[in-house]
Amino acid sequence: MPAFRQVGEKQLPNPVLCMAWSPKRDLIALANTTGELLLHRLANFQRVWSLPPNEYTGKEITAIAWRPDGKILAFSVGDTKQVVLCDVEKAEILHLFPVQHPISCMHWMEVIEESSTLSSFYNSEDESKLFLPKLPTLPKSEEKSDEIMNLLGEVRLNILVLGGGAGFVELYAYGMYKIATLNGVPGTCRSLSLSSDLKSLSVITEVRSVDNNPEICYLQLDTGLLSDCLPEVTRMARKFTHISTLLQYLRLSLTCMCEAWEDILMQMDLRLTKFVQEKNTSTQVQDEFLELLLWGQSSPELQALLMNQLTVKGLKKLGQSIESSYSSIQKLVISHLQSGSEALLYHLSEVKGMSLWKQKFQPLGLDSAAIEDAITAVGSFSLKANELLQVIDKSMKNFKAFFRWLYVAMLRMCEEHVPPELNKMTQKDIAFVADFLSEHFSENEELFDRKGKYFNVERVGQYLKDEDEDLVSPPNTKGNQWLRFLQESSHLKESPLLFPSYPQKSLHFVKRMMEGVIESCLQKPAEVIGKSVKQAVFLSLYTVPERYGLICQWNDKKTNMHYVVFCMPEVSPSKLYLLRKGTDPYRYIALMVEGFARFWSVHLLLRPDFVCSCLDARFYDDEILTVVLDVPEEYRGRVLAQLPLGSALSCETEFNWDPSLRLDQQSDAIPCQGLVLGNQLRDLENMKAQFVAVNGIRKVACVLSANLRHVRVFEMDVEDEEDEEGESQNASADQDGLETTGEGEQEAEDEAEEHGGEVYQKTEDHLESEEALELS
Repeated sequence: MPAFRQVGEKQLPNPVLCMAWSPKRDLIALANTTGELLLHRLANFQRVWSLPPNEYTGKEITAIAWRPDGKILAFSVGDTKQVVLCDVEKAEILHLFPVQHPISCMHWMEVIEESSTLSSFYNSEDESKLFLPKLPTLPKSEEKSDEIMNLLGEVRLNILVLGGGAGFVELYAYGMYKIATLNGVPGTCRSLSLSSDLKSLSVITEVRSVDNNPEICYLQLDTGLLSDCLPEVTRMARKFTHISTLLQYLRLSLTCMCEAWEDILMQMDLRLTKFVQEKNTSTQVQDEFLELLLWGQSSPELQALLMNQLTVKGLKKLGQSIESSYSSIQKLVISHLQSGSEALLYHLSEVKGMSLWKQKFQPLGLDSAAIEDAITAVGSFSLKANELLQVIDKSMKNFKAFFRWLYVAMLRMCEEHVPPELNKMTQKDIAFVADFLSEHFSENEELFDRKGKYFNVERVGQYLKDEDEDLVSPPNTKGNQWLRFLQESSHLKESPLLFPSYPQKSLHFVKRMMEGVIESCLQKPAEVIGKSVKQAVFLSLYTVPERYGLICQWNDKKTNMHYVVFCMPEVSPSKLYLLRKGTDPYRYIALMVEGFARFWSVHLLLRPDFVCSCLDARFYDDEILTVVLDVPEEYRGRVLAQLPLGSALSCETEFNWDPSLRLDQQSDAIPCQGLVLGNQLRDLENMKAQFVAVNGIRKVACVLSANLRHVRVFEMDVEDEEDEEGESQNASADQDGLETTGEGEQEAEDEAEEHGGEVYQKTEDHLESEEALELS
């Protein structure tokens, strides 16, 4: 009887390049050749959502990895050299960051070490909530803003390890903050495994030998600093991840502000610019409007501008748009920019306090001077946001008075009725409008003559432009007693206690400057920790054949062991090699090999010449290996099997490694152990299987065909209590249902592709209900 139960099968329209099971749910992520990311559930291989490629992220997915809690999915994009973090619930991109080289492999692990120091930190980590208010959600994207803050995940440290070409290896705490950039790794990374105790990083690389042939090598890197300073690394990484998340929150807030500022607000400036260019008189625009204000008379050119181009209706609409837009921007500045800046200052101040504890944090590269510069940059950003508030407040008052007067004047021009409540204008109101005309129009006419630029009566938009140029109309600081006091005081002029304000720069410019200073502050610990990582073990395994062999790594958390499974088809296609190495870099190395020269099965008679080869292998758990076997077709064809490693791991025969030779040159001396299979296998009929992905916690497996389009999913460790006849009937019924379901799924898939890969309805409800069941 088959030991595994098939629960789904699908022919996919595009070849699959990567696949990985969720560590917490019965969900599998797939990446295909079109750059599309797909999420399927176990039952009938039903598609949950698809994330289509775009120019912003890229179209060449090279690797995928799940965060240990199963809520975030990371994938690397080769053509744009980026790593993207995607929310599993809603298929939305939450964060992305660039890398120097295309990523070839990634591994996301969780630290399981426990200590009293870590436990106290886990319990007190949320103290910031006692001092800081909850950040308000962003308008029109309330769900996404909450998800941005969910990037933090659990307090327990988890690290995303990235590997690529030219020896590129980087470590990201919580998938957000880069805590190490490693140097000295040769070749291109093929596989990575960071031990759960953080003592070492196991790397499989492809390097060029002396005769320029590609070789597969095993490296073990000593990451002892991370292990020795685990409590300090966790505290620092958590704080910097908070900071990275807050920077993302501020970027989204500023984007919302730019969206709130409408292009219609530029109409007044454009009309005035055209008026200056076309008028035939030498009279200034300021004088034209002042004559209308004082005498109620206007030139034919100004009357044509107001009545034909601006119009009464257009002026009313413009006034409403300005009031609505300014109010929205003002609310965003007060509730989002200022709240986010305060939270940034809080966390940076705590990091500064950590940096002053030199005994604990100096080895990790925390620099108090760089952190102080970051605090100053955030203070400057807060000052610029406050300056924008003052400009908005003044502009709203000015425009309200100006438009009210101009609206009445235009009604009189066209001899329409003026409402009594608008007809009353005091001497104070006239003086206010006159001051507005004098301040805004005279300056802009000089600017127009000097630089050839248009009028800039509207002062808010210049703060939201992402440009390096100075503000066209910076705030007028004449008569500011505080600034005069600072300039006259020699002690306060260069005081580090005062934040620079950059009055000539836009809010976007100051924000980019702040991000650069904070990035520089975050970069030094990554450099210091990266330099502390040393190569402890280097083993040359074998030359790469034309058909690239399988490589699989595993970290046994119970025994603190690294395992590497690989095959050398050129040496022996019927053997699978197993390398075991302690996570402590200075423990012994053990090499064993499992032979498939004799294959046992309950369905076939034993044959002395029975030989099969392993196409792919993945660790199911600490003691079982899931493999796809290639058996001669006259016997079975392709087979999915579970291999117990207990007998091989108990082999006491020692292998004396000669470091001057590659492993394939001394493979005959490796102890070989035959393996007997019971009923833990299943024939993969009508399928040329090639690859497998498994999750031993969820007890599931997915098999992919050689053409990368045909997939089957299985529930493993299923006890079949029915008789063979009932099983056969159920298999037939399952196959009939599969064909029906497959047709329906294909129609749904085609429909989704027509709509640009939009998310299936009720996806969120399905996932949340599934998670609730698991938690219960």
